[in-house]
Amino acid sequence: MTVAIVPMRHNSERVPGKNYRPLAGIPLYHHVVRTLSSVPEIDLIVIDTDSDVIFEDCAEYFPHVRLLRRPEHLRDGSIAMNDVLLNTLEQVEADLVLQTHSTNPFLKADTLSAALKLFNRCESAFDSVFSVTRLQARLWDAANRPVNHDPSILLRTQDLEPLFIENSCFFIFTPTLLRERGTRIGANPFMVEMDPLEAIDIDTEEDFSLAIAIADQGGSRA
Repeated sequence: MTVAIVPMRHNSERVPGKNYRPLAGIPLYHHVVRTLSSVPEIDLIVIDTDSDVIFEDCAEYFPHVRLLRRPEHLRDGSIAMNDVLLNTLEQVEADLVLQTHSTNPFLKADTLSAALKLFNRCESAFDSVFSVTRLQARLWDAANRPVNHDPSILLRTQDLEPLFIENSCFFIFTPTLLRERGTRIGANPFMVEMDPLEAIDIDTEEDFSLAIAIADQGGSRA
């Protein structure tokens, strides 16, 4: 069974109420649940939350979603996500897990479907899949040292060796990997590159404003 897990906290320090704040006329988390619901490879969607608001709203609009009440000791924002996921998997039977977030409203069902098919087809070749965004820019560290370029040569940015940002849009892994290694990304992962627009993550008020602007221009599938 392939299970999609979406952890959601009621409170957010930087963007209060963001998981259920309206975006394009519906609560933010509705976007990712709608997306997951249209992925044929996903057998079950699970929301792990401490939010009464989400519990009540989800039960009304998405009765096919399984809701889990997050225990008190896992509700602090400093708790590692892997600990939250381990708790979820103690309550849900799964052969394969796709974990995503409510804060990725432009994530596409086709992207998730292709990634799941890839893992199922090539499981012997790699032990996990995660999403990334390409970065080709001149980077410097805090000590004013170039990280990925030689200032005396000054290559064009498009000619630099690309680096990849773990954008947290999705992770695909087995429960065994998480339990044995304590991580969603294994020793031999596969990176799925995403378009920066699709990979937008809402982490600040500015991010939410950007998402609203994109949705207003037709970027949302709501």
